[in-house]
Amino acid sequence: MEMIVMTLVVLIVLGALYIIPRSKNKGKAKGTHTNATSKTLKTYTKKEVSLHNKRDDCWIIVKGKVYDVTPYVEEHPGGDAILNNAGGDSTEGFFGPQHATRVFDMVDEFYIGDLNN
Repeated sequence: MEMIVMTLVVLIVLGALYIIPRSKNKGKAKGTHTNATSKTLKTYTKKEVSLHNKRDDCWIIVKGKVYDVTPYVEEHPGGDAILNNAGGDSTEGFFGPQHATRVFDMVDEFYIGDLNN
């Protein structure tokens, strides 16, 4: 009986951690990019984005927008899957069935500019 109660408590705590929204500042790089609402952001070429293809420097492109997701790499629930398209276009994977709808709100935190076609 005691084991069942402990299991339920752990599940409730884990569920609460998953459901409670993240802080707006969590995962943001400190002072490296301006918020989308405060200034016009830079445009990047595919070549520029392709240089940011590592765990400690990870940019992705989603629907022509560029995101610096470096601070989120270690938190990504899918593990290293986020690195599959690091430095490139992640649109297809981003809109895959594995992502909950909250990912569409979260990604705005990492927006740094647009892709220069």
